[in-house]
Amino acid sequence: MRVLAALSGGVDSSVTAALLQDQGHQVVGVTMKLWGGESDSGCCSVSDVEDARRAAAQLDVDHHVFNFGEEFEEHVIAPYVADHLAGRTPNPCVECNRRLKFDVLLRRAEMLGFDAVATGHHARVVTVADGTRRIGRGADTAKDQSYVLYPLTAIELERVLLPIGEMTKDVVRERAAALHLRTATKPDSQDVCFITRTDGRAAFLEQRAELHPGRIVDTDGTQVGTVSAVELVTIGQRRGLNLAGGSGRRFVVDVDVASATVTVGPPQHLLRDEVALDTMVWATEPVRGRVRVQCSAHGAASDALVDLQQDGRVIVRFDEPQRRVAAGQSVVLYQQMETVGPDGTPGIDEVVVGGGLAV
Repeated sequence: MRVLAALSGGVDSSVTAALLQDQGHQVVGVTMKLWGGESDSGCCSVSDVEDARRAAAQLDVDHHVFNFGEEFEEHVIAPYVADHLAGRTPNPCVECNRRLKFDVLLRRAEMLGFDAVATGHHARVVTVADGTRRIGRGADTAKDQSYVLYPLTAIELERVLLPIGEMTKDVVRERAAALHLRTATKPDSQDVCFITRTDGRAAFLEQRAELHPGRIVDTDGTQVGTVSAVELVTIGQRRGLNLAGGSGRRFVVDVDVASATVTVGPPQHLLRDEVALDTMVWATEPVRGRVRVQCSAHGAASDALVDLQQDGRVIVRFDEPQRRVAAGQSVVLYQQMETVGPDGTPGIDEVVVGGGLAV
């Protein structure tokens, strides 16, 4: 196959290209230039593009840079700002996958005559009993990225390859070292690519929108502090509040941007029996009944029941109360299914059946 390998400049995507070559595919590397501003912490810096170019050269792979800056601004940056102003907590990495890597790039690849797009995500593409492809958890449970890939449906997965999903991170680095790739010891990117470590989220948003001070009250309405920007406060937050009076741990349990009010309370006030979802994406058909639910990129999954409402909403009812999910955060649903891996090996895997955004 002709495969377009997305090279971010990291070790995972570099080894992805190498694995595809070993499998006999015709590989071309591409780096997406998404963010034109300052970047020091993610996958969009000038040095990352150069690392991708050098890795491609070492592997004797043609390398191109696609400028998707306008699309990134429209589909990731603008919604990120709007969500904060509305009191939601966005997940820009999910939206980048949804709108850029597996939409804009996938369509560009098809237009250029490629059979598939490959990325260095730690997740697996598996086939279930009905013959459709699904996202399964990566072999390295500590690095599993299936959560951020939930917007991929069976349709997109017909043209997506995730070669390192079958490997642990240590094995990926060992493979890179054996190939003498410059990326072998490069640290993983951890942060949002357009938020710098030096200036942070507040400085980024202040350049693009007006932020408003707010008051902090406890659950009986007594004011216990203030915040410089209510739009920057997140459900579950504890640090940086500088609360007056009271005893015991207090967390943000509610944020009302309209009234510029942040409510804090003890940790038990964060617990919820259910979460409502919208903007649902189903791997194939909507599911109801028993699922495993993951409410953050690195959180543990919990048992729950999916209830499909007549008005189109999805209610996830937890077996045990869970910490409240901030509005705008992704909630991903999994089920155990019989699968066949890329090498034909049968197994039982926890696969993504759908996901949506907390209301």
